[in-house]
Amino acid sequence: MNICIIGAGYVGLTTAAVLAELGHEVHCIDHDERKIRLLNNGEVPFYEPGLEELIAKNDNYLTFSGRWDDIKRAAVVVICVGTPPRPDGGTDLRYIEAVLDRLATTIKSYKTIVTKSTVPPGTNEWMRAELIRKGVKPQLFRIVSNPEFLREGSAVYDMFHPDKIVVGLEPDDDQSLAVMQAVYAGINAPYLTTSLTGAELIKYAANAFLATKISFINEMARICDAFAVDVNDIARGIGLDPRIGPHFLRAGLGYGGSCFPKDIKALEHAARSRQVEPHLLKAVQTINATQLDVCFQKLNEQLAPLTDKKIAVLGISFKPNTDDTRFSPAEALIRRLSENGCTVAAYDPKATLSEPLTRVTQVQSVHEAIQGADGLVIATDWDEFRTLDWGQVKAAMNGTLVFDGRNCLDRHAVEQSGLRYMGVGRP
Repeated sequence: MNICIIGAGYVGLTTAAVLAELGHEVHCIDHDERKIRLLNNGEVPFYEPGLEELIAKNDNYLTFSGRWDDIKRAAVVVICVGTPPRPDGGTDLRYIEAVLDRLATTIKSYKTIVTKSTVPPGTNEWMRAELIRKGVKPQLFRIVSNPEFLREGSAVYDMFHPDKIVVGLEPDDDQSLAVMQAVYAGINAPYLTTSLTGAELIKYAANAFLATKISFINEMARICDAFAVDVNDIARGIGLDPRIGPHFLRAGLGYGGSCFPKDIKALEHAARSRQVEPHLLKAVQTINATQLDVCFQKLNEQLAPLTDKKIAVLGISFKPNTDDTRFSPAEALIRRLSENGCTVAAYDPKATLSEPLTRVTQVQSVHEAIQGADGLVIATDWDEFRTLDWGQVKAAMNGTLVFDGRNCLDRHAVEQSGLRYMGVGRP
């Protein structure tokens, strides 16, 4: 099948590479000339495990360009452009609108137009109306909502092994489900068919629920601190209940990234647009917004005064196995330490600080970060940090405090080396 992907970002490139692996001829369009140049030179403009290798393996089935004429040959057009947040919490649809303008002048034969971009409820219905308003004959296209559920750091695996494939269809569409099944032929997953708006809300509901679990366990960590109870015991205890499950129940600095903060605000905005007050969504965001305050206060209590202290911060990305620093709690903590007079040595295996910060130096190794440090913070739970030689860490540091901001370390191993361990909700 001839497929055109619009948008060579995180979702677009993962989708393009996997569909090429499944045997489709895939054309990926992006207006960013630098990105297209990198891709045509065999380079991926961001870090995602396994993606560069998969693109290289399927280069005979993949093309990258800024040519919109590639749409004309495609049977399926997949929209994977960004939908950034607006200041009011709503979703900026300017890139979707730009795509519709292009499609309106390009569609001359039947297309299945698939929206993978995360968009507010009602957007796909609006897209159909907009294309018709711009002069596209309704018999020349169908709109399908097919949200992605990819996790940064394991996106390639997730694309090959989804737990479901959600397909939102127009009310009278009896042909697009078969098209989507042909697109994903070779991937074994149950199909969930619903309305266009139903598919949009499934995506938002999934992210909101996962963020809720994170904020819940972080609030429990605060309560555990008050009662001198280990929150990890609580997480294990409730995680064994199949109605709850163990995932997303690790207390820490809070959630970040490009999806959870943006999508929860967008869902809150959408709810209010229909006179629904989303009390739970507000609470989830409040807990997450204040979690950094709680963690910073724990550090301050142990190391006060913070002024002129040297702190080694391991981790800059919002989660491991990615170089993404958008809404990163790790970077936010680094900024907070800097603002309070600390000298910070930050290290991350892949990520780079998004902006220069006063008294902050990004170094090239753990060893360089911890030299002479008064305190050490694990801000992102990369595997490299879980397996440190704590005896060597102790010898290199000036102080003894290790703050496990992700509750990912072996506490016994840390303490056995003579270091002081402090976790989140772990007295």
